[in-house]
Amino acid sequence: MTHPVEGAEGAEGVEAIDPDVDLHVPAQRAEPQGPVLAAVAAGGALGSVARYGMELLWPAGPGAFPWATFWTNTAGCLLIGVLMALIGEGGRTSPHPLLRPFVGVGVLGGFTTFSTYAAGFARLLDEGEAERALAYAGLTVVAALGAVWAGAWAMRLAVRAHGRTGTRTRTRMRERGRG
Repeated sequence: MTHPVEGAEGAEGVEAIDPDVDLHVPAQRAEPQGPVLAAVAAGGALGSVARYGMELLWPAGPGAFPWATFWTNTAGCLLIGVLMALIGEGGRTSPHPLLRPFVGVGVLGGFTTFSTYAAGFARLLDEGEAERALAYAGLTVVAALGAVWAGAWAMRLAVRAHGRTGTRTRTRMRERGRG
């Protein structure tokens, strides 16, 4: 999937899936990536600490379903859907260039966790809870994908509704001679 972009020399009219860095664009090859790396690292630290706090507040005992990891991953995926729809369809202004690396990759990437998900699955298998492990594995994937979709859908709906409301308000103001 590609999107048009102005001035993408070498990648005429095509934007990469991950627009943070496109090495086909000469100007981006020369840009220092320090600020992006710092944003990802700072966001990742915050997200990881939040996830760890969830695990401490809601530990899974032996043979228990790892609810903290399940809900952390589901909530994080919902927020990733919201963020991506907001950035992609949020309006006329471009977000700060470090917003997506900080929040999307850093905070939400650190908050959601495949390694803890896999460790919970392996723990359940080791404890002889194969049915619970398989339920956890399947339910997590379904919930996470559903949450991304739901978050993006809800945000797109909100952005469209806000756009219609904003247009009606501007039209009424012009009709009343205030705009």
